[in-house]
Amino acid sequence: MINVINLNKEFDNLKVLDNVSLEISEGEKVVIIGPSGSGKSTFLRCINKLAVPDSGQIIFEGQDILSDSVNINEIRQQIGMVFQQFNLFNNKTVLENIMLAPVHTKFRKLQKKQLAGITKKEIKEQAKKEALELLEKIGLVDKANVYPVTLSGGQKQRIAIARTLAMNPKVILFDEPTSALDPEMVKEVLELIKLTASKNITVVIVTHEMAFAKEIADTVIFMDEGKILEKGTPQEVFD
Repeated sequence: MINVINLNKEFDNLKVLDNVSLEISEGEKVVIIGPSGSGKSTFLRCINKLAVPDSGQIIFEGQDILSDSVNINEIRQQIGMVFQQFNLFNNKTVLENIMLAPVHTKFRKLQKKQLAGITKKEIKEQAKKEALELLEKIGLVDKANVYPVTLSGGQKQRIAIARTLAMNPKVILFDEPTSALDPEMVKEVLELIKLTASKNITVVIVTHEMAFAKEIADTVIFMDEGKILEKGTPQEVFD
């Protein structure tokens, strides 16, 4: 599904990614581990072009997403991202945060006449229904009309995951999703990620949670100094 070929990236003459190549299959759960500063998060952000590599290719379902001819925003509708610092919109309610992307992308399709027989009102109603269903699943439906500033870190991260799921992506990238949380909040977020990974979604996670990595991964990648030094099953890498 994703084929990364000879990826290189430098920041201020520091080589952050050094000729990295990796194939990720549809439905595969890939966990990337390694010390801080090893290039893990930069590699993850390159997969949906939030970071632009200096050279190399990233082929997603047959398209090189680094090509100027590719509409990266259409690709990003299929590659969701959950950030370390949640990145919720603080001026919007929890419900509005989850509805925003589905409504926006469908409105765009409506303008381009790519959707037929549906109105803006129906798009909003459908997005609201699906957002409330997601909130029900993660146990936060009572928070639908509050603002993110009133939530705990664990609640914010669960909302961020629900917001990503609202787009029905083929791939979800998790960038150290528990590192900004207090220890007692980590478990509830990891449980939701496990639930997400149990669906037929391709998942790539950067994490320092080793027990979690061992439990969830099909493939574990160990990175250091911008290179993939080890790749294998959890048993091969950890044991």
